[in-house]
Amino acid sequence: MSSISDLTPGVWNVDPSHSTIGFVARHLMVSKVRGHFSTFNGTITIAEDPLQSKVEATVDIGSITTGDDTRDGHLKSADFFDNDKHPTMTLVSTGIEPDGSDYILHTDLTVNGITKQVDFELEFDGVSGDPWGGTRAGFTAEADVNRKDWGLEWNVALETGGVLVGEKVKIVLEIEAIKA
Repeated sequence: MSSISDLTPGVWNVDPSHSTIGFVARHLMVSKVRGHFSTFNGTITIAEDPLQSKVEATVDIGSITTGDDTRDGHLKSADFFDNDKHPTMTLVSTGIEPDGSDYILHTDLTVNGITKQVDFELEFDGVSGDPWGGTRAGFTAEADVNRKDWGLEWNVALETGGVLVGEKVKIVLEIEAIKA
């Protein structure tokens, strides 16, 4: 098993074809809807001390997909992400600290022009050579956020109690990066 200290210092580019920027939200208080963004880019700049490394990513809001075109259109509207005014969201790391055998990735997440601190539980999944002579590293990160913190407040009260869309959203990042 690889250790985070096996990461070679320098820039690592997120490979969008082998990475996922996803989310999970409650629907009707009884089920979960999963979605992801298909267009994004990011870099991980590994420092000599890996705990001093930096992460930066930009996500195209218009690339959201949940498997339902009508819902995707609503999520892009001013009721939620307001894609016309805020076509991207960004993540910039502010620090990394050990947490047992894993890590906490401290970030500033900007959605709808609002920046909030979000702490991700971060797992280093390993580093390996690829068949094309490159070097790749894998990371998994998750965080629970309240969508209302970024002004994503639209909802409908249900006659039976509860609401149509839950406030809590789990952000799930499965990242494969290639050493530049």
